[in-house]
Amino acid sequence: MIAYLTGAVRDVQSTSAIILAGGVGYEVMCPASTLGRLTPGSEAELHIRMVVREDAMMLFGFVDRDSLRLFDLLTGVSGVGPKLALALLSAMPPSALAAGLVGGDSKLLSSVSGVGKKTAERLVLELQGKVPEHLAVPQAGAGTAAAMVSTAGRDATEALMALGFREAQVRAVVAELLAADAGLSADALIRRGLGKLR
Repeated sequence: MIAYLTGAVRDVQSTSAIILAGGVGYEVMCPASTLGRLTPGSEAELHIRMVVREDAMMLFGFVDRDSLRLFDLLTGVSGVGPKLALALLSAMPPSALAAGLVGGDSKLLSSVSGVGKKTAERLVLELQGKVPEHLAVPQAGAGTAAAMVSTAGRDATEALMALGFREAQVRAVVAELLAADAGLSADALIRRGLGKLR
């Protein structure tokens, strides 16, 4: 099993990165927060979860252990596969996701694309007592969980992606801007996002 991967970032795509280690390029699926920190040519150190299926072996990478821990908890829920867990971790920071799970906020979870009402309720029911409390504590400058998936945030993300920016970078920048000021409008997010992405 592969548990940790260190190497040069060869390429960053919308949902994955290619990490070159020991002459081998590994495709690693990552949440937007991780992809936003990776740039081609830089060195990456990722915590890895290897998922082996009948038809594929997939690597999922995270820059911090908290994200990996949440990924493991999410994929332990019936009906939640690694790609849905990754979508949840891409939609908001780990602390916001953990706070939503600890607080029983199924509405927040169901606002993420691909997560229906029943799945959100099952996540809350099965994980409410299992998520370590320290994961739900927001880091300095982090906005509320609801702000991370706000309409303004979604609108700004779609607009910036329509301008040709990569999804991973856009999501990371929008999350950073909302963490600093959760009350930003979509227009303000787009203007500030353009400044950071150029």
